[in-house]
Amino acid sequence: MLQVPPQIQRPPYASTGKLPPIDRKPQIHTAQGIDRMRASCQLAAEVLKYAGSLVHPGITTQDIDQAVHEMIIQNGAYPSPLNYGKFPKSVCTSVNEVMCHGIPDSRALQDGDILNIDITVFLHGYHGDTSRTFCVGHPSPEARKLVEATEEALQAAIQVCAPGVAFNAIGTACAQVAQKHKLTVVRDFIGHGVGTVFHAAPHVFHHKNTEREGTMQVNQTFTIEPILVQGSNKVQMWDDDWTATTVDGGLASQCEHTVLITPNGCEVLTVA
Repeated sequence: MLQVPPQIQRPPYASTGKLPPIDRKPQIHTAQGIDRMRASCQLAAEVLKYAGSLVHPGITTQDIDQAVHEMIIQNGAYPSPLNYGKFPKSVCTSVNEVMCHGIPDSRALQDGDILNIDITVFLHGYHGDTSRTFCVGHPSPEARKLVEATEEALQAAIQVCAPGVAFNAIGTACAQVAQKHKLTVVRDFIGHGVGTVFHAAPHVFHHKNTEREGTMQVNQTFTIEPILVQGSNKVQMWDDDWTATTVDGGLASQCEHTVLITPNGCEVLTVA
């Protein structure tokens, strides 16, 4: 694993590699907590923008991981994925049929690939979490449509966020966009509360559902991170216990923002 300077604050799992349980309490913040969430999320957004600028045919996801790691620690933050449940890298990179949690490696990106880069940083005791799928070179029209539809689903979900809104409204919004584009929403991976812990309540489902995860509260933060696929939404796991792919080889695309609920709606914290 890449090294992190000893003076940088670490989350509790960083030294043990243990996978912490999902915190059952929603992440609702004080004014100071909101300021720290904004700072962490802003850094995550800037790192993601930088990572995206590196995407081109010939670069490896391992190269991107190294560059991302350096930018995060240079800003005094810890790369949240590193040693989370023994995850060996500082960023998740998911190429083509990989739905999420891909581990950076030595494969060179090829013209026409699509690549999701998932960034989370831990700064001043708070996690900021964001991701986007980038096109490598010249993607097929079908691949570009998938990426654009996933971004549309995320924006549709953000539009429904406000105090008192049920969390299952997010799933309805994402599902409507997927159906319009004749794509499928992955059900197995969800959004989550985020803040002083990496993963907390509520479970944020992106498919149409009747789950009772409660309603959105002022000063609450959580992620919305739909994954859309071209074909089957069934998941195939690799032996590394992290990489999740489509079973039929269809392309997968994901994008993600951390959202803060405000008195009049919501604020997207992970915008560069």
